[in-house]
Amino acid sequence: MRLRFGLFGLCSYFLAAVAPALFGGSSLRAADPIRVILIDGQNNHNWRATSPIIKKALEETGKFQVDVSSDLAAKDKDKPGTITPTIPFPPNLDNYDVLVSNYNAGALWPKEFNSQLEGKLKEGKIGLVIVHAANNAFESWKEYNLMIGAGWRGKNFGSRLKTDDAGKPIVVGKGEDQDTGHRYTGNFAVIVRDPNHPVTKGMPTEWMHNRDELYDNLRGPCEKVTVLATAYSPGTKAHEPMIFTIEYGKGKVFHTPMGHDIGSMQCAGFQTTLQRGTEWAATGNVTQDIPKDFPEAKKPSLRK
Repeated sequence: MRLRFGLFGLCSYFLAAVAPALFGGSSLRAADPIRVILIDGQNNHNWRATSPIIKKALEETGKFQVDVSSDLAAKDKDKPGTITPTIPFPPNLDNYDVLVSNYNAGALWPKEFNSQLEGKLKEGKIGLVIVHAANNAFESWKEYNLMIGAGWRGKNFGSRLKTDDAGKPIVVGKGEDQDTGHRYTGNFAVIVRDPNHPVTKGMPTEWMHNRDELYDNLRGPCEKVTVLATAYSPGTKAHEPMIFTIEYGKGKVFHTPMGHDIGSMQCAGFQTTLQRGTEWAATGNVTQDIPKDFPEAKKPSLRK
């Protein structure tokens, strides 16, 4: 089941047909890897610790080639990231199939780079993946807010996404409820709401994510958003979107607010979600099976 939020927060349900999936670690691999540019360099989270996990998780599938471009703050110019080689920032997006953002800062990207991302994404020539605090960034960039669907914003910024226990959408208007926050931190169950989408197909209906900040009251335009999975927040007593996608022109955006730190990113559920979401954003398809170490309903599964 998909929860689709339209221009005014209206929702509709529809099913998606998908192709058979193959596990990313399989010996059967595409001849040409999916070209990924991972952008970091500024974040109120420890990007130096988490970017290597993102890069490793993607590359170990055998399906991705990951370059890293770090937009360092002036005070950090002599403190590069932990991954080498680093592509100079801003990268040329003509060389990539998908951009994965682990970036959150007040510093804006160059206008020319923003325009390139907007154009290529609208044309379906690149995909976009938003991880955790990357949805905090660029509040004043109108097109970015449309790209991410909803992010860390004040309650007066836009509509709020949540569902009831059955997964039925509840539309909350601008100014209602609270500002975005994480009123609960700990282990939490992820509930798949659309078992037919390529990203979530084959996942158990419920699986336990390792300790993480559970983002709530995500705010934004909420246009062309499809919620794939939610998590119940004891802090808001509502089911908050944890895995969702956005259509931006012809482009595909995959968004997960999970992934606060090393512990949360070591979760096999998070890594599988990231791997499958990145492939989908780049190609519109997923060719990876759900791995054997995927979490159970009551117990997280960690990869060291």
